[in-house]
Amino acid sequence: MEQKNVPCCEEEVVHPDAVARVRSQLPEDEVLYDLAELFKIFGDSTRVKILYALLESELCVCDLAGLMDVTQSAVSHQLRVLKSSKLVKFRREGKTVYYSLADEHVVRILSQGMEHIQE
Repeated sequence: MEQKNVPCCEEEVVHPDAVARVRSQLPEDEVLYDLAELFKIFGDSTRVKILYALLESELCVCDLAGLMDVTQSAVSHQLRVLKSSKLVKFRREGKTVYYSLADEHVVRILSQGMEHIQE
């Protein structure tokens, strides 16, 4: 894999005031770890497709499986991951379970991600 040159400093000088100021503003390592774990969830195109489908409409597992042309088992597995990450929620209506996005944060993450890649 070809590496591109990344501009760097010509002199190795640390700016202690800037480093101290930024260090004081960084979240705790555990919080950053949790954030990194959240972004890993978005690293799977099947999960992103499910989230985008749920952006359009509340759907059941059967609907999602038909839409994505995969098994209900495969969809259920991905929904478990999304639910455990608090990205989707569900409601039961009789024998059917409907899934939807958990909140507006998920909508914004998807919208801003799409906006970023389309720039």
